[in-house]
Amino acid sequence: MKNQKVQINNLRKVLKYIREYRILIFISIVLAAVTVALTLYVPILVGRAIDCIVGPGAVDFDKIAEILFKIGLTVAFTSVSQWLMNHINNKITYHVVEDVRKKAFRKIEVLPLSYIDAHPQGEIVSRIISDVDQFADGLLMGFSQLFTGIVTIAATLIFMLTINVQITFIVVILTPLSLFVADFIAKRTYSMFKLQSETRGEQTSLIDEMIGNAKIVQAFSYQEEALKRFDEINKRLEKHSLRAVFFSSLTNPCTRFINNLVYAAVALGGGLTVIGGNGEGAMTVGGLSIFLSYANQYTKPFNEISGVITELQNALACAGRVLELIEEQPQIPDADDAIELDTANGNVILENVAFSYVPERPLIRDFNLKVKSGQRVAIVGPTGCGKTTVINLLMRFYDVNSGSIKVEGIDVRDITRKSLRKNYGMVLQDTWLKSGTIRENITIGKPDASDEEIIAAAKAAHAHSFIKRLPNGYDAVIGENGGSLSQGQKQLISIARVMLCLPPMLILDEATSSIDTRTEIKIQEAFARLMQGRTSFIVAHRLSTVREADIILVMKDGNIIEQGTHEELLSQKGFYANLYNSQFAL
Repeated sequence: MKNQKVQINNLRKVLKYIREYRILIFISIVLAAVTVALTLYVPILVGRAIDCIVGPGAVDFDKIAEILFKIGLTVAFTSVSQWLMNHINNKITYHVVEDVRKKAFRKIEVLPLSYIDAHPQGEIVSRIISDVDQFADGLLMGFSQLFTGIVTIAATLIFMLTINVQITFIVVILTPLSLFVADFIAKRTYSMFKLQSETRGEQTSLIDEMIGNAKIVQAFSYQEEALKRFDEINKRLEKHSLRAVFFSSLTNPCTRFINNLVYAAVALGGGLTVIGGNGEGAMTVGGLSIFLSYANQYTKPFNEISGVITELQNALACAGRVLELIEEQPQIPDADDAIELDTANGNVILENVAFSYVPERPLIRDFNLKVKSGQRVAIVGPTGCGKTTVINLLMRFYDVNSGSIKVEGIDVRDITRKSLRKNYGMVLQDTWLKSGTIRENITIGKPDASDEEIIAAAKAAHAHSFIKRLPNGYDAVIGENGGSLSQGQKQLISIARVMLCLPPMLILDEATSSIDTRTEIKIQEAFARLMQGRTSFIVAHRLSTVREADIILVMKDGNIIEQGTHEELLSQKGFYANLYNSQFAL
């Protein structure tokens, strides 16, 4: 009962997307009616030809030739009409699929990071790619067979009633049994198809994880364990798929069996009327041929519609998963009166900030910090103390649970996200480069930058020399996430990206962790020039990189336990001094 309500709910949502193309649907229905009318006209012509041959008197070959010409012409027009209908149905289907995918992708861009962090990337990809493809297949089958089927049933019923009411009554009574059978099977296959779709998403997620971390997998010889995990998921997918396909495949033979019974009953009843002679309701041999053709035409759509109903279970199950993604709660939108922060001076205040990713595990508590324009703030501490979380809050990737973060005296929740983030330049430990040229990756934050600006930024980041050695230099195409570039080279490009934009505030999260010591010295010099007059937040495990900071915050368990300059903290001989000395102990 619950599954049935979910199906109906999903169907209503799908129909909202389809409704946008009602004009094309109307044209498709008209073409379906034309196709059916022409198809039903052919048996009449065939019946007349048969009566010309088996009827009394000599065979009229001229009349037969005329009938055959009409049959050929009708079949040709039927083919053209059916081709146009199929073309329109394809257009409707892929327009709907395009709309669904576009809406799903747009939703991903506004989903809170908490959702992205909590769901495997491959599973989300599976919803937008595999599930939408399965949905498209079911939708296309529905458009291709549903309209034609319904029109065929209505038209053939009218034609049969004009020939023989009694035998038509037999057909009408028996044929709907196939729909009851299909409905009975379909209700039980929805949950199977849903399970199949979920398992497919799990498999995609594992593949994505293994490909994305191939070096780690090979370095730690994890291949066998990965294969075991894949085999386990694959076996479950096989089991769920076989069950779903087995039960859904029962529909066709069951409905065909009923349709064959109908055909046999019509043949028997019609044969008796032909033998009966000239009484009421009697038919000629040609008339029986026409009626048998119509009976077959009448039962065939029931068989097709039964198949469509079963296929729609898979389509609706897949549609449900992608619609679920589309309906996920987006991040809290910017307020209608949110302020556009043009160019910040770099004054940042954190007051009584508290935050946790999950309520039962508090992370940051009563965090207070006042940063003046141009100051360099270093954040250090052991892994898991909340350093990167502070950065997430500054950039408003997450909102504070309580307290406030202010830029230029304005709460960041009252500033548009886009304008806030435009005022920050960010270089992370985990670099991200998109598929494209080196030039395109450097100019992500400033697409209209000139060649001179790009080269100057690359030189400042000490990336120019290795870029020039690449085939095609700045126009060298790199693959997903940097392709064959080293981690250090990727980080240099990320730094050049920030050098190009020159924002008023900087966030450097382990920005030189993948760069050799010699290059790091040059990068530190470049950063020193870049940070001049700019508010900078530096997250680092290497304490040698934060000695020149104006303020060093020492964090532990989400709290600031020490604060001061490098010399001040060393003289206190506390946590920072122990941490620093442990890194440089002989």
